[in-house]
Amino acid sequence: MVLDAAHGGDEAGAALGAGPEKALTLTLSVRLRSLLAARGFQVVTTRESDVAVEADHRAEIANHSGAVACLTLHATEAGSGVHIFVSSLAPAGEARFIPWKTAQAAWISRSLELAGVLDSALNHAGIPVTLGRVGMPMLDSLACPAVAVEVAPQRGADEAVRESLDDPAVQARLADALAAALLEWRSLARGAR
Repeated sequence: MVLDAAHGGDEAGAALGAGPEKALTLTLSVRLRSLLAARGFQVVTTRESDVAVEADHRAEIANHSGAVACLTLHATEAGSGVHIFVSSLAPAGEARFIPWKTAQAAWISRSLELAGVLDSALNHAGIPVTLGRVGMPMLDSLACPAVAVEVAPQRGADEAVRESLDDPAVQARLADALAAALLEWRSLARGAR
């Protein structure tokens, strides 16, 4: 399992009420890594501190890990709940030579399945989910099932924030739901062998 905490170093990401995006993604990555390691996962992270990591190097880390999946973690003030994005590349069959910038094309169907498992677990935890497709160079370069998970505060019908991203209980519920989904994903991946 690869966890990619977006941004870092001089690249702060979005300005959130809870602080810079880079800090929230790192906090979520560390929390999720601990939960997954306790469940027997081997977890590789692209960063463990506030350092800059180039997109190609993030993809290189993930692609050399032989991961069952990769989650790239982002945060935003826009929208509500969790947005799960799969690469917008057209699906392609596996090839002997995989072009770096379109490696994800061979994994699109599995990435869509991963997004479905995450969607189900997050909804079960009462966290609203929006699914989408996006062109993102780092995601497009991954050679494993991969999704971008972008967290946002939960808002009511009046758009007022009901649950803030800086609330440790909200972070814990989110990490627990993601860990449950990844546990299910691992069992599905093992069954597919």
